[in-house]
Amino acid sequence: MDAILLIDFGSTYTKLTAVDMEHEEILATAKSLTTVENDIMIGFYKAYDQLMKKCKEKDIVFKEKLACSSAAGGLKMIAIGLVPDLTAEAAKRAALGAGSRVLDVYSYELSTGEIKKIIQQKPDIILLAGGTDGGNKDCIIHNAKMIAKYIKEIPIVVAGNKKVNDEIEEIFQKKGIDYAITENVMPRLNVINVEPARKVIRDIFMKRIVKAKGMKNAEEFINGILMPTPAAVLKAAHVLADGTEEEEGMGDLIVVDVGGATTDVHSIGKGKPTQAGVMEVGLQEPYVKRTVEGDLGMRVSAESLGEVVGKKRFKKYAPNSPYDLHERCRYLAQNVNEIPKTQEEVEFDEAMSMAAVDIALQRHVGVLEEIYTPMGKVYSLRGKDLTNAKCIIGTGGVIVHSKKPTKILQAGLYDLERPNYLKPKHPELLVDKAYILSAMGILAMKYPSTAVRILKKYLISAEECEYIKGEFLYGASK
Repeated sequence: MDAILLIDFGSTYTKLTAVDMEHEEILATAKSLTTVENDIMIGFYKAYDQLMKKCKEKDIVFKEKLACSSAAGGLKMIAIGLVPDLTAEAAKRAALGAGSRVLDVYSYELSTGEIKKIIQQKPDIILLAGGTDGGNKDCIIHNAKMIAKYIKEIPIVVAGNKKVNDEIEEIFQKKGIDYAITENVMPRLNVINVEPARKVIRDIFMKRIVKAKGMKNAEEFINGILMPTPAAVLKAAHVLADGTEEEEGMGDLIVVDVGGATTDVHSIGKGKPTQAGVMEVGLQEPYVKRTVEGDLGMRVSAESLGEVVGKKRFKKYAPNSPYDLHERCRYLAQNVNEIPKTQEEVEFDEAMSMAAVDIALQRHVGVLEEIYTPMGKVYSLRGKDLTNAKCIIGTGGVIVHSKKPTKILQAGLYDLERPNYLKPKHPELLVDKAYILSAMGILAMKYPSTAVRILKKYLISAEECEYIKGEFLYGASK
């Protein structure tokens, strides 16, 4: 049987998915702890042995082995721009869309102190933007000179005012800087152009970053590390929403991933106003958008999650919980591998995941604002109007393992008490119960139509989710 092996070298677990390409079915999945400290292939082979035992009655030949990775911290970036709400924000969006973890965002002219901080943060890539095409030149040139003077080992992606590209190239060449120049992330005021920068970032990730993180042994075994894991999830969401020439997509959708350290939200859609007479203001929104909330994690970031949630909102989701919110969050942050055992512990985690989904979606979606003018009251939209999104897909351990994923995902829906936050109103709620989003994102790079059909087959309704003896039974609800 010809099959493809899809590998996700995750920050905690290495996850394997075997796909029968002829019948477009998942043969089996397996996972083991990622062993990046010694040899990443140790954890891989443990998972591989599990996978092959599950497939022992099938004569499998893996024609291709494709992978994504967030091991060793994944892709870590610094974004630099001119104005915080404009080119700096556009640079941040480009970095997030490439699947990176954005360590910090800097604007205006860099100081020596900021340069020292950047060096201490040890980013894998720096994205240097600033100025619209033909606009401000001084800031990005100053920042290029500061980088060339003090930073030597970090690759730089230049995506700013195209009128200064020749000068920046000369600055970097004289100092032997590893750099790549691409199109401006904001060529005109409030207009973003992030895809060229995303592509260059992913290319650097494949060619240089993967090797630097001790992945050489893995690269010799597989056909190549294609992208960072978050970028794979975003790719899966994108192809599922848009479809292909062969397979119809599902339309505008949202993926919410509640993890131990962050809650990530991906949305696919233009997000234009759904109400008549609403003006769009602020920076243009990307069709494919990713936001990462570093203070909304279930374990590593549990204390900050507790602070953001607050006791009043916590009681809304868990009115009968015996736990003190902040004490329990402090305990979980100190015991990041804690798995809930009692009903009270399960309910606490579910309540916190509901709050994380609620707040993360609130931060991701657009906001409707009232403006009073001499002509009367008008409305403006800042961000994406996602009220008509057709579905929300939930993933991440707390959602996947929950017996009540519907309740968790419903926390992210439109709220009449906060009608200015344009969350989805009537979406279908789906769950990535089989943990295949990242795998299908990898597959979609070469076989997009197959990836769409498998996603449609294995993403299941939140109401239909079930565990049988602790393991999801593929196709049980289909």
